[in-house]
Amino acid sequence: MTEASASLRAEAEGLSAPLPALLAEAQHLAATVVLGEHGRRRAGMGADFWQYRAAQPGDDSRAIDWRRSGRADTAFVQDKEWQTAQTVMVWVDRGRSMAFASEPKHPTKAHRARVLALAAAILLVRGGERVGMGGASGLPPRRGTTMLTRLTEALAEDQGGEYVAPDTAGMPPRSRALFVSDFLGDPAPVEHAVAEAADRGIKGALLQVLDPQEEAFPFLGRTIFESMGGGMRHETLKAGELRIRYLERLAGRKARLRDLARATGWMFSTHHTSTPPATALLWLHAALERRA
Repeated sequence: MTEASASLRAEAEGLSAPLPALLAEAQHLAATVVLGEHGRRRAGMGADFWQYRAAQPGDDSRAIDWRRSGRADTAFVQDKEWQTAQTVMVWVDRGRSMAFASEPKHPTKAHRARVLALAAAILLVRGGERVGMGGASGLPPRRGTTMLTRLTEALAEDQGGEYVAPDTAGMPPRSRALFVSDFLGDPAPVEHAVAEAADRGIKGALLQVLDPQEEAFPFLGRTIFESMGGGMRHETLKAGELRIRYLERLAGRKARLRDLARATGWMFSTHHTSTPPATALLWLHAALERRA
């Protein structure tokens, strides 16, 4: 092996090392959620075969599968899989603000957001859904485990920029969408993206991921606040005096996101990295299950 090829392999292995761990953690999280035998799959109008079932009074004779019925004493019908709202597009904020963790025992917001989004995708794929990733460089919706591998690789890439706005490019009309972010940047692009998606019949869920320190603001005395990207810096001698104003602004931001979700038929929730992720995953599944 040449020096150049050895260097390339080492770089590639270093880049790919986090991917199996991320996927394994998401699979373990998804395994804690019991959805029943068929998950989200159900019979209905569609083109894809789902299951055989015994014919019942009222079934159209043209629906009977005579080849399958010939192997038994019972007539069998082919159920097709329901195909309405079976595409779910995922967008995860991979901006620099998401790299924050106040304590080593807590994961970064970015890590928790990626694990939750990927675990939700695993549940959806197990239920027979198509999953994709929104954005100009996203992934078209597909079924199967290969899609999960591609999604893992895409989620592991950082986007740069302090705050990154949701991107609805490539999201099919009347699909479902999942936006995961701290939503601490300018709210206008978020509102624009959700409104644009709603205009195309897309319903979905907004999951805000925050570090517990961002929720509590436990600072007193002289404190230097600096953004993860280093682009913003503020020093104060009386951090405690900022607490009430900060908490009011945070509450206002949550209310604004909640109102946005209510107005567009979406759902909104906040998750803290200090709490178990399974609760958030259950909420995500329920939010994406809604078909109204």
